[in-house]
Amino acid sequence: MNLSDIGPVVLVGAGKMGVALARGWINGGLPPDRLVMCDPQPNEAALAFAADHGLRLLASPLGVFTHVLVLAVKPQVIYDVMAQIRPVVGGQTLVISIAAGIALDAIADALGTQRVVRTMPNTPAQIGRGISGAVGLSISEEDEQVADALLRAAGQVLWFRNEASIDAVTAVSGSGPAYVFHMVEALAAAAERQGFGPEEAMQLARATVTGAAALLDAEPGTTATQLRINVTSPKGTTAAALEVLMASDGLTQLMDRAVMAARRRSEELGRA
Repeated sequence: MNLSDIGPVVLVGAGKMGVALARGWINGGLPPDRLVMCDPQPNEAALAFAADHGLRLLASPLGVFTHVLVLAVKPQVIYDVMAQIRPVVGGQTLVISIAAGIALDAIADALGTQRVVRTMPNTPAQIGRGISGAVGLSISEEDEQVADALLRAAGQVLWFRNEASIDAVTAVSGSGPAYVFHMVEALAAAAERQGFGPEEAMQLARATVTGAAALLDAEPGTTATQLRINVTSPKGTTAAALEVLMASDGLTQLMDRAVMAARRRSEELGRA
């Protein structure tokens, strides 16, 4: 399905992720007159994006005909938002939520519709390189095609038939970019302890991580394991470092604890 065939799309929440999705839709072919952005307190980036593309930017979607309603608000406020906007949801409306931890049933009950997709994109959506997990247990094939087209404008999409998978997606890829950014910080800090200045240390760390990511992307048929092996000479410097990172209390176990903490928080948000 083409984005030019979809609309009107009403985006509720014009924060960083909302604007990132909107940018992907417009760049992907969604006509500007079929997108309405809603935020009672839009930031400068949202205001500039709307102005640049001639988009309607409203405080509320009330009174706007809605074919697709995208909820891009924080889970802490989503129930208040849904109570306010329920009148715009009709039989023609497909609802797509990116609020972490908020279950399909909760959204369906609050908005009075079973046509709900729950998804979790991540911040690389800002440059069209994101990945989203999605689930919709009571939607039609056409609904899934519409949601898929909108999400693919921001990157890859994985569909699941088990809603619990979305909490895991949130913990792995939704929060995952922050893990990578912190790894850059940690590598730069280690570089400083080796005598480099802060700017040199960050340049070394940043280029190392972005270069490695580009290499991983450039060789999709080669596993991360094989790429690691390729750069590791027996009894060399990399092997010495990996003995630390791959120890029984190393990076794998640390990452597992981090992902589990993120998943538990996602589940807590759904119960709040």
